[in-house]
Amino acid sequence: MDAINVLLIDDEEAFVTTLQERLELRGLNARVALDGRTGLQMIEADPPDVVVLDLRMPGISGTDVLRRIRAQWPGMPVIMLSGHGSDQDFESCMNLGASVYHKKPLDIAVLLESILSVVQGPVPTL
Repeated sequence: MDAINVLLIDDEEAFVTTLQERLELRGLNARVALDGRTGLQMIEADPPDVVVLDLRMPGISGTDVLRRIRAQWPGMPVIMLSGHGSDQDFESCMNLGASVYHKKPLDIAVLLESILSVVQGPVPTL
């Protein structure tokens, strides 16, 4: 199977570039957008297998980016991340069609498991 293509959309440059490096060390192809508008342009140009999206960003919020992704690419998996999210944010994102919602800080193994699950499907248990 080809490497999974991940688009990371987050305005915290140090966080997102470190996350990109850590995912690439695990065999994934990861690209970065530092704002929602750029992220949407990157999806349009070359749709990824999964988007990892920050909830709170200046300009277009993660919630608005999620709405636009759902309108144009309804089947694209979107994993939401938030360092400031509330239970209400969680509920709102899930109602808008987020695949998974995680709070920061997040263990890379947990994120990797979520990425693999939404792209390849859950691992069957015996």
